Amino acid sequence: MKELYNGKTKNVLLDEETGIVHLFFKDDATGENGVFDPGSNTVGGSVEGKGKVGLAVSKYFFELMEANGIPTHYLGADIDAGLMKVRNLTVPRLEFVLRYYTAGSMCRRFTLEEGIEFNPPYTEVTLKDDIQGDPLISERICIMKGLLKEGQYDEALDIVVRVGEVLKKELATMDLKLIDFKIEIGYDENGKVYVADEITPDIWRVKTPDGQIPNQIDCAKLILEKLGK
Repeated sequence: MKELYNGKTKNVLLDEETGIVHLFFKDDATGENGVFDPGSNTVGGSVEGKGKVGLAVSKYFFELMEANGIPTHYLGADIDAGLMKVRNLTVPRLEFVLRYYTAGSMCRRFTLEEGIEFNPPYTEVTLKDDIQGDPLISERICIMKGLLKEGQYDEALDIVVRVGEVLKKELATMDLKLIDFKIEIGYDENGKVYVADEITPDIWRVKTPDGQIPNQIDCAKLILEKLGK
């Protein structure tokens, strides 16, 4: 397969014979100096088997989203190979964030205490740019930069809210309280918007009943145990 993009935790691959696009889930995890953190912009280390675990979790949640009428790029997964088959979409360098409680970078940016509840949930959009620290970006700038077309900004925010409702409810059945999460979106040649990338502990923060916030490695293992896999 031809490598189209080499990311922190996944590679985008193209099967040139069939034109099918795949994501390869790597064993790398974001964080710093061996401490894992889903909110980090750097790779903090590697854990053997992490990619396949993440793919199994992502498969479960993408299928759950599809069952709830939320369009995604997911077309199938080969867990043993670490590959997810996906729709061939244009995926802009944006992250759509939904926060139920203050945490992480938001607290640092706005000098807020951790754990303040948002009602309704708070949404924001950031530009994926490590050098600039993933700055917030408006609809107007997205359109000016050619990242989105008219109407797609609001459509993506509507989807992130819908994803949050399903994700929050499902994680609650596992005794996990959703704090915040981020998704990527992509759009096809007709401009239709889909949830892209992944839906794993790499994109969210949760809190356990004893008040702990597990890192993405421990959280993924916990979820697989809950799912009996």
